[in-house]
Amino acid sequence: MKTHLTATLLASLCLYTGCAQKSGNDMVVTIHTPHGKMVAILFDDTPKHKQNFIKLAREKFYDSLLFHRVIEGFMIQGGDPNSRHAKPGESLGNGGPGYTIDAEFTPAHFHERGALAAARLGDNVNPTKASSGSQFYIVQGRKYAPQELTELEQAINYQRKNNALREILFTNEYAALRETVIKKQQEGDANWLNSFFEQSDTLITKVKKDFRKFTFSDAQKQAYTTVGGAPHLDGEYTVFGKVISGLEVIDKIAAVVKGPGDRPVVDVPMTITVEEMPKSKIEKLFGYKYPDSK
Repeated sequence: MKTHLTATLLASLCLYTGCAQKSGNDMVVTIHTPHGKMVAILFDDTPKHKQNFIKLAREKFYDSLLFHRVIEGFMIQGGDPNSRHAKPGESLGNGGPGYTIDAEFTPAHFHERGALAAARLGDNVNPTKASSGSQFYIVQGRKYAPQELTELEQAINYQRKNNALREILFTNEYAALRETVIKKQQEGDANWLNSFFEQSDTLITKVKKDFRKFTFSDAQKQAYTTVGGAPHLDGEYTVFGKVISGLEVIDKIAAVVKGPGDRPVVDVPMTITVEEMPKSKIEKLFGYKYPDSK
């Protein structure tokens, strides 16, 4: 009896936390659509997202759900359970399984073409950037010129600096400084405000010890200038997988006719299956190379 209970307990823990797959094996995710199928792998270093996606797929949670939001040159999004029986033209995108998943940001995973990532609510109601429990999107994106990436870096850093400064000014400790800034804004003193913003780096790094300047890595620059993607989403949404076969299906879905809310006029339903497979077979079948592959 003790052995049986132990085995049952271990099986339950594996279902919830996701025990490591047998050495050399991985899970292959296949997303079936009327426009063809996409094959994806899920990353081990985003374990909460990986195991949740596998769990939902095994439970057939995604079967007959729609890709309800499609933006050509950007991404295709699905996983809203409210889409299963949605009427034509019905607004979608607010449904989920009743829980969220902690963000799992990993620099090695970014929004290149084919990236599989978790949708989420905005920062104003979701400051920790927690992911939707079921909604996901697949990146189509576009290619970027090197200069565009440089300009995007500058824009991202400006916005992050602005957000950090705003958070600091709205603390009790810096109430006096906040009042000064408000006064200068009311007076329209652009010179003072610009000078204050430019010189605020010392204050930000003093208060926010983890604040870092954003830069694209060499891998990101290589991907975004060659295969393309959506670089402005990096660090904002968790990327937890990658389409390794069927990228052309993304293009087909992205190109369909859309109505209000970027919902396809003709529904694009999905069915998702998962299969355990040796990594060597995955590499051979789909041409994907695992980072630790020899």
